[in-house]
Amino acid sequence: MGFGALVGAGMLLVLRSPAPEAQPAPVVRPSPSVITAVRDLSRIEGASYHVERVIELTDTQEHLFGLVQSHDAILLVAAADVVAGVDLSGLDEGAIQIDPARTHATITLPHAIVFATVVDEEHTHVHARTTDLLAERREDLEGLARREARDSLEAAAIAGGVLDRADHSVARTVESLVRSLGIADVEVRTE
Repeated sequence: MGFGALVGAGMLLVLRSPAPEAQPAPVVRPSPSVITAVRDLSRIEGASYHVERVIELTDTQEHLFGLVQSHDAILLVAAADVVAGVDLSGLDEGAIQIDPARTHATITLPHAIVFATVVDEEHTHVHARTTDLLAERREDLEGLARREARDSLEAAAIAGGVLDRADHSVARTVESLVRSLGIADVEVRTE
C-alpha cells in the first residue's frame, strides 16, 4: 500500500469516527429546606456602609528544629456591607413622653448598633495564594482570612461613623413619623 493510500485511509477513519461526547451537566438534587428559627424584629435601619480592604494572612511554619521556615499565605480582596440601626425593643418604659395637650413629645432611643456585616461575595476574591515547597497547605486559611475581613471591615465602618450616622438617621425617621400623627413639637434623643 502506498503512502497516499495510507493517508487516505487514516483520513477516512478520522472523518468517520464519532464526535467526542459532550460532558454531562451536573445534576443538582435539591433537598428540603428546614426553618430552624423564627423571630420578630423591632428594628429601624439607619445607615449602611460599603467597605473594602485587602487582607493578607501568612502561616509561618518551622522545620529542622527551627532552622528552616516556610510559609503558606493568602491575599484576599474583601468587601462587605455594614448595616447599623436602632433596635426599638430596647426602649425603656419612660422612653416616650407625650404631654396631655398632644403638642409636645420627647422620645429617647437606644444607641445604634451594628445589625449585620455581610461579606459581598461578588466583590470578594482570593487575589493570591502561595504555599512554599516545605509548607503544609492550611485549608482553613481562606476561612480565617474571610472572618478577619468581616471583623476588620465592621471595625472600619464603626471607626468611620456608621453608628453616629445611624443614630441621626433613625432620629429623623422617628421624628417624621411622630409629626405625621399631628404632634408639632418633637424631640428625639439617644441614650
